[in-house]
Amino acid sequence: MRNLSLDQLATLVEVLEGGSFSAAARRLNLSQPAVSQQIRELEARVGVQLVERLGKRAFATHAGAELVEHARVLARDAGLALAAMRRHREGWLGRVRIGTGATYLAYFFTPILRRLRDAHPNIELEITVGTTQSIVESMLRNEIDIGAVTLPVDERVFDVTYIRSDPMQAVLPTSYEGVPDMVTAEYMMGQPLILEYAKATTGRMVREWLTGAGAPPRPAMELDMIEAIKSIVAAGLGASILPFESVMRRPMPEGMMTRPLSPPIPRRLGLIQRRDKEADRALGLVRAELLGLADA
Repeated sequence: MRNLSLDQLATLVEVLEGGSFSAAARRLNLSQPAVSQQIRELEARVGVQLVERLGKRAFATHAGAELVEHARVLARDAGLALAAMRRHREGWLGRVRIGTGATYLAYFFTPILRRLRDAHPNIELEITVGTTQSIVESMLRNEIDIGAVTLPVDERVFDVTYIRSDPMQAVLPTSYEGVPDMVTAEYMMGQPLILEYAKATTGRMVREWLTGAGAPPRPAMELDMIEAIKSIVAAGLGASILPFESVMRRPMPEGMMTRPLSPPIPRRLGLIQRRDKEADRALGLVRAELLGLADA
């Protein structure tokens, strides 16, 4: 059997939705005999009757009704294909899928995304937010093209470009008295701890640092939202350790103060790409802009 004709399928849909050959002819700007010929050819091609004629009305047979459903799907996909080709004709450069963490997106990415949109409006951006581990796994499945994540990652698999390092900060209620100018792991282990979940890279880094006091930490609460942690600390319910950008690049909540850590916990941001992934022009342009995270 020869391939189906999209034009004949569209004619079938018009005949059965309008209920007559004459109505379909008017909508398609064809003669009625031309519409009838297309239906006959389509029925011959599939080998079954698709339209039942009762007087001047046209009704779908069971086979016709089923084919109409497939025809609608094919028409939609054909429309999407034509739209994709139109974007290429009009200068569309492609889609780039970026993966990053919630804090990087919230506190660093806005000016980068604005520059990308202004300089390259024909690049479509798709942004996925997750932990370093989830972004790495998505990149291994080729679901993300480039990641801006907390290092380290496996450099045998990924090409890594170091971007910046920011020291994490202790955050404590202002109601605490006698807080030292530099906060140690021993001091923090004496407080009720409000920590980010350990599944996040920063969560693991904080736990490793605290374990330097002699024992693994036992947090009073664990959350996966940094803004919620800040609110709980400001309410006087405990202390935490958070990324520099989440506390130093936003107004400080009333009731919360910060202190540097001793020794510091550097949080290193890097761009990662699979070593075996070829970079097209769109990905190259996005990567060049993301290098600006060093100055954000």
